[in-house]
Amino acid sequence: MSISTARLSAAVPATVRELCARLLEHGHHSWVVGGCVRDELRLELMPENAAEGGARNDWDIATSARPEQVMSLFRRVVPTGLQHGTVTVLLGKEQYEVTTLRGETSYSDGRRPDSVYFVDDLRLDLARRDFTINAIAYDVLSDTLLDPFDGIVDLRARRLRAVGNASERFAEDGLRVLRAARFVATLEVELEEATARAIEPSLDSYRKVSAERVRDEWIKTMKATRPSLAFEVMRQHGLLAITAPELLESVGCEQNKYHAFDVWNHALSCLDHCPKQPVLRLSGLLHDIGKPRTRAFSEKTSDFTFYEHERVGAEMVAPLLTRLRFSNEERERIAALVRHHLVCYDESWSDAAVRRWLRRVGPELADDLYALAEADVLAKGKAEFSDLAPINQLKAHAARVVSQGAAFNVRDLSIDGRGLMQALGLAPGPAVGELLRALLDAVVEDPSLNEMGALVARARQLREREPRTS
Repeated sequence: MSISTARLSAAVPATVRELCARLLEHGHHSWVVGGCVRDELRLELMPENAAEGGARNDWDIATSARPEQVMSLFRRVVPTGLQHGTVTVLLGKEQYEVTTLRGETSYSDGRRPDSVYFVDDLRLDLARRDFTINAIAYDVLSDTLLDPFDGIVDLRARRLRAVGNASERFAEDGLRVLRAARFVATLEVELEEATARAIEPSLDSYRKVSAERVRDEWIKTMKATRPSLAFEVMRQHGLLAITAPELLESVGCEQNKYHAFDVWNHALSCLDHCPKQPVLRLSGLLHDIGKPRTRAFSEKTSDFTFYEHERVGAEMVAPLLTRLRFSNEERERIAALVRHHLVCYDESWSDAAVRRWLRRVGPELADDLYALAEADVLAKGKAEFSDLAPINQLKAHAARVVSQGAAFNVRDLSIDGRGLMQALGLAPGPAVGELLRALLDAVVEDPSLNEMGALVARARQLREREPRTS
């Protein structure tokens, strides 16, 4: 099916044209392939998604030239993957992967081919790719497309279809089933029936995929307008049962009168409502993970309760994110957001109450908590319980308190441990830290105490109240 190449042609950088022209001068053909071609053609077909476009530098080139021939033609070349026929050519400030047309042998490890062999037919190279929409090549010099597997037809139909036999493609590389889930969300396509059927029988290959690669795919998924689409595919086809079985406890878990959805679908809606920041969106997906384990029926209210679900959820999140190789910083921040995601502000809160809340959650977490709380409210699915006013009121109240110079950490006190030891004649030890924390509690209640003389006086009082040991 024909399609205009105007957008694609305009998007190709001059350096890519220079690279392809240099190869042709020495008798080697080349084509731009992969995601860059797919995405520009998609935007040509779906101009309503034009906002997703923009300058990109991940232009991959396939060529009939052998790696050593490419290396001889360019001054700056890095042999990044010679065993797979790939070198990286540096032109100006940009770098481009140039890969020799190739076929592949078996995939013993379910992730990478045991070996590759070079071919001269571009169609054979495209045949080894995962999905038809990724198996389209563009000759930038002749402005022509090669689409042997009808990827453009599938793009137009918003369909994700494996190249050739889906079971074979998925068995070759276990990551492909997870990429399928991601593409459903990021490209807003639907799984073709035979491709969808091939996922579950291919899960043995998926089990071989490293946790780091799974994490990377999850992070990429968070860029979608509705990342929930990917996680629903993961649930339906068995990927979550392998990667994050804790999440499946939420499926079908009934909530109380404040929610229109079960815990799982509420989490998916919260995920979509969160800003497009991976940590925030993961927090939205995981914020109620503790509810199934804390669900109880209250005779008093004739409804379900989930006491302490935020604490239980934070405890569940830590090992899950550790398994998926998230960094310590990411893991700690997400666990903290899950632990403190319940925001129950009302106008009766005093300045001291707001300061206590900020001290408990940490001022640096506040903005993310507001965003998560807003998404949580919107994800209830019931208009009568979707009032954002309390969150906005807390936001304004907290900003006012912070602007007054309130202390939320012992570092904000007008005295440090060394000064406290000198003033009271204390020796170094845990008692100094305990005393600083007690002073912070006092300052949170009454910010006027955050002055050197007042803090020393309060510290003396606290010391005098300590029980004496004989």
